[in-house]
Amino acid sequence: MVRVSDDNRLGDYLRARRELVSPESVGIPAHGVRRVAGLRREEVAMLAGISADYYLRLEQGRDRNPSVQVLEALAHVLQLDATATDYLLRLGAPKPRNRARRPRPETVPTATAQLLTVIGLPAFIEGRYLDVLAANPLVTALSPNVRVGENRLRSVFLDPAERDLHPDWERTAPRLVAGFRNRIGDRVDDPRVVQLVGELSLGSEEFRRGWARHDVKPIVSRSIRMNHPQVGELELALSKLAIEGTDGQMLVVYHAVPGSEAADKLALLSALVVDTASADEVSRQDAPGR
Repeated sequence: MVRVSDDNRLGDYLRARRELVSPESVGIPAHGVRRVAGLRREEVAMLAGISADYYLRLEQGRDRNPSVQVLEALAHVLQLDATATDYLLRLGAPKPRNRARRPRPETVPTATAQLLTVIGLPAFIEGRYLDVLAANPLVTALSPNVRVGENRLRSVFLDPAERDLHPDWERTAPRLVAGFRNRIGDRVDDPRVVQLVGELSLGSEEFRRGWARHDVKPIVSRSIRMNHPQVGELELALSKLAIEGTDGQMLVVYHAVPGSEAADKLALLSALVVDTASADEVSRQDAPGR
């Protein structure tokens, strides 16, 4: 079982990242049998220019006030990119002693909700915990789990149908975990995070492994492939845009290159959605009692 709420987040992160760095990648010959994955503690300390005892205290949580210079040196040794380095600096920053405020309920701004109805592309609103807060019919037709009340992490890792929809699932699913960790930062003791990560850790070996790596990734637009049962394979761009005035809500939009085969397939899917809505309306009008 993956530990979710832990008072030694900095130490856990350092340990997880240390185990992912090969000795050869930092110029240390790997002779004989090594009993640890990745680098040894004393090797990290030597390369970062700090004492082995001090590094041990950091990993064990006995020293919680490392300087920015020490953290940046460790980030270099652990081969962290800019996003992961920023995450490490946040973990090492002094924490306020006052009790954390309970997160406010997530309410989608009215104008943003209206945008979903006129944008003409598959789109939805994603909350701070990757919950689907609002969605238009086209995005639900593209991906049935993208509907209000569903959680993207839960769908991706616990629903086999979601995996079938994404031919690159083994690459995209870990990225979703890394993006989630980056978004919550050091708020892993948030009750909702504890509940969600606990559920996913019990239900998915892939999620459990991904969470234990402590990867963090920025929110960026990217290309994805989807195998849709009605229109076939599509290659789409996935864009996430921050919604101002909210605590981490994102507008998520799927779109295709104009004139491409994927754009034609999206247009076909949109026509199918309109036809289905029209048929439903006719059925309601013809229902007895109307």
